[in-house]
Amino acid sequence: MRKGRVHGVRWSIIALVMFVMILNYLSRGVLGVAAPTIMSQQGISNQQYSWITGIFQFGVMLQPLSGYVLDGVGLKLGFALFAGLWSLLTIAHGWANGWLQFAGLRGLLGFAEGAGQPASMKVVATWFPARERGLASGLYNIGASFGAVFAPPLVAWSIYRHGWQLAFVITGVLGLIWVLTWLLWYAPVGSHPRLSAVERAYIVDGQETRLAGAGRRPSLARLLRSRNQWGIALPRFLADPTWGTLSFWMPLYLVRVRHFDLGQIALFAWLPFLAADLGCLFGPTVVALLQRRGVGLIDARRGAFTLGAVLMTGMMLVGAVRSPYAAVALLCLGGFAHQTLSVTVITMAADLFPRDEVATAAGLAGTAGNLGVLIFSLLLGSLVGSVGYAPFFVVLGCLDLFGAIIVWTLVKKPQ
Repeated sequence: MRKGRVHGVRWSIIALVMFVMILNYLSRGVLGVAAPTIMSQQGISNQQYSWITGIFQFGVMLQPLSGYVLDGVGLKLGFALFAGLWSLLTIAHGWANGWLQFAGLRGLLGFAEGAGQPASMKVVATWFPARERGLASGLYNIGASFGAVFAPPLVAWSIYRHGWQLAFVITGVLGLIWVLTWLLWYAPVGSHPRLSAVERAYIVDGQETRLAGAGRRPSLARLLRSRNQWGIALPRFLADPTWGTLSFWMPLYLVRVRHFDLGQIALFAWLPFLAADLGCLFGPTVVALLQRRGVGLIDARRGAFTLGAVLMTGMMLVGAVRSPYAAVALLCLGGFAHQTLSVTVITMAADLFPRDEVATAAGLAGTAGNLGVLIFSLLLGSLVGSVGYAPFFVVLGCLDLFGAIIVWTLVKKPQ
């Protein structure tokens, strides 16, 4: 097989997915960075803000529904519909006034954006052989981190130039441009006009036959009875509150506790997400190194998850250190560790479930993750005024250790 003709279309597909995930998480991160300004201008309290973020997470928790739609109508139409919807809703944020309007828009946005992870995982499961799934998943998850990286400078620039509203409009318009590009370029593996026979064979031959699927509709009842489903869902429930805290609460923490101004937010608030980008690549690298030493795929993923969970314990010290820059450094460690383990457990959906139900399985795991974010965010909003942020960082540093135990004990390796 000639190597030069193997690489091509599938990497352009994952590049498109990575870009749309940048926009997906950019629109999420814009609110978190703009929150101090919006809350001050519109008189929104901490508790009301926790409801705004909580309703967003409730919307994202409908991922099994979006995954079911994607498995049913296909990636081309399904991804375009959801991306178009979240782009229009993002633009609408620029005209929101009051916490109730923000809450309504965030709930709808959460539902639309929740399709991003199941759709991306379905692309990985469909377009990549087993040996490349970890890297492909890491690349599109880099998009998630990069979206959060770009949010602080974009919001700071928008506020200085026109107002926080401009950041939402720019992000939404870019999303609509992506939808058009996706519709023009994407086609299934079996019918993509730019896909060579060599690359098509490389993809198909490298995928497990047991994951080919039987062409049946995904069954939520069957998935909910699967121990593997719970084996990836419960660790997401424990892990995802870290990402929610970094995205929605970290800018407020840096402003109100560490006394950062808008300029310092623009300089420092993106660094934990840059570290998270490195974690997206570190997790698959650890898996590859373990496999070269003879460790099976599922055990290698468990090992990478466990390493990330151990690194996450550094988050316990964020509220204890005196230096604000040391706190930022520990938040960077948290972002790196989180994405190391998160991209690992997310990819396991494609390792364990057939391609005709992988989006639904990933959606169910995403629901568990966002339920964790919802509960944690509501607790933080209710208690932070009385107990401060430090206890919450301690909890975040411990949760993934329990997630690692679940991954090792509940996930059943395929025969």
